[in-house]
Amino acid sequence: QVQLVESGGGLVQAGGSLRLSCAASGRTFSRYTMGWFRQAPGKEREFVAAISWTGANTYYADSVKGRFTISRDNAKNTVYLQMNSLKPEDTAVYYCAAQVSGFLVSDPKNYNYWGQGTQVTVSS
Repeated sequence: QVQLVESGGGLVQAGGSLRLSCAASGRTFSRYTMGWFRQAPGKEREFVAAISWTGANTYYADSVKGRFTISRDNAKNTVYLQMNSLKPEDTAVYYCAAQVSGFLVSDPKNYNYWGQGTQVTVSS
């Protein structure tokens, strides 16, 4: 069982930056592929980024590539999402998720555990 708690969301102006954190409980954190997803009002949950259990492989949605960076610290059981050059269309609730398989990391159905989410609002 893994419990995930996100933090770091807030209100920021367009062009600004935020760093989201996701703290995980459990001793097997390092075995999980970790992902970030987001959901805007009236829209489906969409993939943002993912990172393999070693951190060697990272994956990004085209909409955030070059602006967002995912990283992890297995010693601290924490995964991060550094978000730069934020745009109003990045406004959403951001969720952290964990999966065992490392398969099709962009599909939310493949994730076993989810956090409660943190709100990110980007003003124009």
